[in-house]
Amino acid sequence: MKAAICYEFGKPLVVEEVDIDPPQKGEVKVKLAATAICHSDIHDIRGDLGGELPLLPGHESAGYVEEVGEGVTSVRPGDPVVVSLLSSCGSCRYCRTGRSHMCSATWPIDKESRIRDKKGQYIRKSVRVGGFAEYVIVLESQVVKIPADMLMDRASLLACGVITGFGAVVNRAKVEVLSSCVIIGTGGVGLNAVQGAAISGAYPIIAVDVSDSKLKAAKSFGATHTVNAAKQDPVEAVKELTDGVGADYVFITVGSTDAILQGIFMSGPRGMIVIVGLPKFTDTIAFSPLFFIKDERMLTGSYMGTTELQTAIPKMVELYKAGILKLDELITGRYSLGQINEAIESVERGEALRNVIMF
Repeated sequence: MKAAICYEFGKPLVVEEVDIDPPQKGEVKVKLAATAICHSDIHDIRGDLGGELPLLPGHESAGYVEEVGEGVTSVRPGDPVVVSLLSSCGSCRYCRTGRSHMCSATWPIDKESRIRDKKGQYIRKSVRVGGFAEYVIVLESQVVKIPADMLMDRASLLACGVITGFGAVVNRAKVEVLSSCVIIGTGGVGLNAVQGAAISGAYPIIAVDVSDSKLKAAKSFGATHTVNAAKQDPVEAVKELTDGVGADYVFITVGSTDAILQGIFMSGPRGMIVIVGLPKFTDTIAFSPLFFIKDERMLTGSYMGTTELQTAIPKMVELYKAGILKLDELITGRYSLGQINEAIESVERGEALRNVIMF
């Protein structure tokens, strides 16, 4: 099978033939149909997240079950599935308390990726998936069966980008009707935060970015107001749009500590600031705790949209089919695996919301 491998951080991926092991107990082999390119993949390829090389990136995928290992009962060969990085054991303290996205279990597949180069060396997979390949081996809990008529390029978006942005609003913050929301960054994740806020009944919904084209897209996803941070002071603009007090909720969907600091000052008393985008693992931020004490602000994070995968994905499919959740509009371009570096460069230039690799 073919896979796109990162051998040196910051360099183009190399598409080459690799070998894949059979699935072991509790594992599933999936023949991929589509993998979307997420900004966290790019962070990984550029070395921003650290880790060992060689690396097989990609984690936002959908495809068809090819083979199942011993004990797998929820899917069978031929089933169409979404493939996510989220796994759950069902028995750790987090799974038992409704926080399966924070599962603390470790698995044999974490040490042996099941993907080997021609020398027999295992290649590290990005966050348990390695979706820039024709096939993947993942845990049973990482796959969710979807309807046969669900288009695979749309389905792949549900694996990460959609649930991360939408879930940060709906699951983590639990945004209330008529509350004010700011979304900093209107790429793939940010637009899904925008539509999560819109579906939740928030008002105003203020999108902040430096790209007029992305702000225009944010309006089509439900933003009521937009702020171009390159043309005006975004903190002052947000305050003007929120009666001078700041927003009830602020979501930072870009991996920038400067954006986080701006988001803090955009919040109003009792405001919640939710960090969604991944900064470099070496980044730090400094601020006075007094800003939080006096006005009882809350600073938190949201990992993968605080999503319970097995119940959330079917609901998201239903929302899409009902015409409530936008997926088609998120896809900018479709590329072959051989064009993967071109697709990544397009994302880095800010030209795309989501580019999808089609197999």
